[in-house]
Amino acid sequence: MSIASTDLTKRPPRSPRVRLGGYVILPRMLDKGRALLGGSLGEYHYNCPLDQQFLEFAGLDPEALKAELAQGRSDGQILAWIMIHAKHPRTGAEIAAWSAFQDQRGPSDWDSREFYNDEHKRIGPDRSALSSCFDLPDLDDSVSFGGKAWGGFDVGGGGRCSGSASRTF
Repeated sequence: MSIASTDLTKRPPRSPRVRLGGYVILPRMLDKGRALLGGSLGEYHYNCPLDQQFLEFAGLDPEALKAELAQGRSDGQILAWIMIHAKHPRTGAEIAAWSAFQDQRGPSDWDSREFYNDEHKRIGPDRSALSSCFDLPDLDDSVSFGGKAWGGFDVGGGGRCSGSASRTF
């Protein structure tokens, strides 16, 4: 079976807020992994610091996950594989609590805060409602792919782990 690759040169991956099996970040990472395998990753990075938040929580190797994606597995099949192979098996309640925390957390140290503020100024200086780590990549994707820079938060996907020197989220 072959799952179509997402062309991340034409549209962003799913928002880091989108959940699969209760996990935030995972659907976005799967989009980037499929795009990498299909040669259409664009400026995004597979296994970026945002992806690593999920990988660390679940206890997964990014190369093993990518190998499963290369087999053409669907989101549901990948989730089933994760449930079997995660080094840190989690309950539904643990996943829900972790996902809620990830969705609301802001930069946790001075360097991260400085990076966040600099990117905020560059991408959407007139947008004052940014506070969580997911707000910035959602805004970046919206702006990068022709959305309104957050008038009503026009998110068609969300959040870039980008290849440009100034963007790494």
